[in-house]
Amino acid sequence: MILDRWQRPLGHLRISVTDRCNLRCAYCMPEPDYVWLPRTTLLTFEELTRVTRLVSALGVRHVRLTGGEPLLRAQVTDLTRQLSAIGSLDDIAMTTNGVLLAPLAPGLRDAGLRRITVSLDTLRADRFRELTRRDQLDDVLAGIEAASLAFGRIKIDTVLMRGTNDDEIEPLLAYAAQRGAEIRFIEYMDVPGATHWDAAKVVSREEILARVGRAFGPVEALPSDGPAPALRYRLASGQVFGIIASTTTPFCATCDRLRLTADGHLFFCLYATRGLDIRTPLRDGASDEELTALIRTAWQARTDRGAEARLAAPDRGAFVGVDALRKSPQLEMHTRGG
Repeated sequence: MILDRWQRPLGHLRISVTDRCNLRCAYCMPEPDYVWLPRTTLLTFEELTRVTRLVSALGVRHVRLTGGEPLLRAQVTDLTRQLSAIGSLDDIAMTTNGVLLAPLAPGLRDAGLRRITVSLDTLRADRFRELTRRDQLDDVLAGIEAASLAFGRIKIDTVLMRGTNDDEIEPLLAYAAQRGAEIRFIEYMDVPGATHWDAAKVVSREEILARVGRAFGPVEALPSDGPAPALRYRLASGQVFGIIASTTTPFCATCDRLRLTADGHLFFCLYATRGLDIRTPLRDGASDEELTALIRTAWQARTDRGAEARLAAPDRGAFVGVDALRKSPQLEMHTRGG
């Protein structure tokens, strides 16, 4: 186990397997066009597996595949199988928008994926089109059904934005109950890529809890689950849901996450504006020992508490502008794996 300057261990790795996405969600990809990573720079499955094996020796036990949309990466099931062969990992999970999930869910389970989270921000087809600029809500709902059958219990992530979908807290919670899924409401975050972020659009944890309490009765807080980002709650019915309140109540003090972009840059905080290029030494022939030393040294020097810094910002607006994102596409949420 290694510790950073705040005595936080390295425990989770989030791998963005591609920067491409087949949706254009308003909170993540609001711009009309984007600068994409050159395909030749994307790490191969063997390279992604090698980096994962190295960080597992430093303490990583949980891996999550993200994007962009991870299911756009051809043969991502093969990557899942390679990662599952790393014996020291306790968990391999995936976050997906669900559009392509229905036919792939059983194969992902068989390849070693243990948990799956599907993003779902609305149950209304017209609103889905407005939010994502695509007409594929039925595909997402089919993906949720298929994943529920394949994995049993799944999670649903919902980003709430005032005036956009905050009137669906209650129906989304009811839908999750019907599907046997655990829904997590996420405060709208001003991370890089959220170029239209506005504090007035944030629906806080307190407001969510008040709304849920009025609609469903008493809400019981459950014990904290270590470094997990969501605080979890239980209704009298037994239904459990979570809230990720990174915007108003950051969890920087317990954050143990490392992010790997598809083109091989390691980011030590979701708000970091610079990462560690691991692809260059990887492809220049660096040994496992040399690569491990680079990662260890960088983690031990880590001081990032980005969400707390944003909370204290006097004039809080969009964190990174469009011009900066075009120059450094690794900063985009859909590139670094959210």
